[in-house]
Amino acid sequence: MKELELEDKATIEKYLHLKDHSLSAFSFANIYIWKGLFKINWEIIDGALCIFMQDDVACFMYLPPLGKISREIIERCFKIMDAKNANKSFSRIENAEKRDLDYYKMFDLVSRFRFNEYLYLKKNLVSLAGDDYKSKRSAYNYFVKNYKFKIQNFQSDFQAGCLALFKNWVANRKAKNSDPIYQKMLEDNYSTHSLAMKYYKPLGLVGRIIKIDDKIKAYSFGFKLNKDTFCVLFEVTDLEIKGLSQFIFREFVRGFDGFSFINVMDDSGLENLKKVKSSYKPIRLESSYAITRN
Repeated sequence: MKELELEDKATIEKYLHLKDHSLSAFSFANIYIWKGLFKINWEIIDGALCIFMQDDVACFMYLPPLGKISREIIERCFKIMDAKNANKSFSRIENAEKRDLDYYKMFDLVSRFRFNEYLYLKKNLVSLAGDDYKSKRSAYNYFVKNYKFKIQNFQSDFQAGCLALFKNWVANRKAKNSDPIYQKMLEDNYSTHSLAMKYYKPLGLVGRIIKIDDKIKAYSFGFKLNKDTFCVLFEVTDLEIKGLSQFIFREFVRGFDGFSFINVMDDSGLENLKKVKSSYKPIRLESSYAITRN
């Protein structure tokens, strides 16, 4: 197997684009940024691209095999994972799409629901029209009225300021939620944000920042998922500034022409994140599943 590198982008994307996908995981950028937490290897097995991630706990497939698929390919993938896992129950295929679940049943495999990703009509997020968005409009207008700000495209010089904001954001979140799993998730995100900022150009990421008093107080990054959908990868704001989150979200998605839908990824099973993402009234939930043996 080959360790994932930036130079593999064209090859990986050739397989990712064999058909349209609605889940954010089907993006080279959203694979590569996990290199700080996982060893990522890939191999083409009988015509199918197979991507494996491994940490100190387990080896698993980040995506289903891309391209040709057969019982033999699936069995070989599980054999590769089993050889690396002390507990074979850790061997699994992540980010399977709902439309393919019946196919896995043919191979005597079991699907388990993981998360929903939230899909919105872009025009709704930009207009914020109607009673459903009344509180969003109010927060947005409050920020515009009360703060002098500057919106800029992300560039490498902004990385240090963005990561300093990230650390403050994590500290604030930790102070409000003592759940050790949640706190570990926050810490792990530092490496993904750092890699995204370091390699944003070759990864095809787009970033925006907001400065107040010449200090970075918010940033957001995203990427083109498919011809109709733009994906918001992450957003970090100074939580003490009222309306800032609503402002950068609206302005960020407003800035990209040619897309009808906005995917803001999943809620990681967190109720507070689920509440926020649901409040923007998604038109559809895209479900992600893990595939295991019975």
